[in-house]
Amino acid sequence: MNDEKQAVIGVVGPCGSGKSTLIAGLEQRGYRCRHIAQEHSYVQYMWRHITNPDVLIFLHCSFENSTARRNLNWLRADHEEQMRRLSHALEHADLIIDTNVLNPEEVLNRALEFLKG
Repeated sequence: MNDEKQAVIGVVGPCGSGKSTLIAGLEQRGYRCRHIAQEHSYVQYMWRHITNPDVLIFLHCSFENSTARRNLNWLRADHEEQMRRLSHALEHADLIIDTNVLNPEEVLNRALEFLKG
């Protein structure tokens, strides 16, 4: 990607997926990022209205990991609702990273590899 550090990178995913951690790592390396709290919106294409990023990164996280990481007292239906709200962003993501099986450094490295393309 030309001028990859000038592009706006949107990061979306359910609660506890690691959005803030990834954004912090990318911003430390000079990337322009936007945290898209799409999981709280009933408007499935809200990510485009909030940021309309040049690159959209979707962080996937299971119900079990999401609730454990954030110490959430949720029902599985709460997570499923977030995933439903995120479905449009998931369909349009440029990169999907499964944070269930990676530590934060590995998630950051996957994103950096993609961005440096």
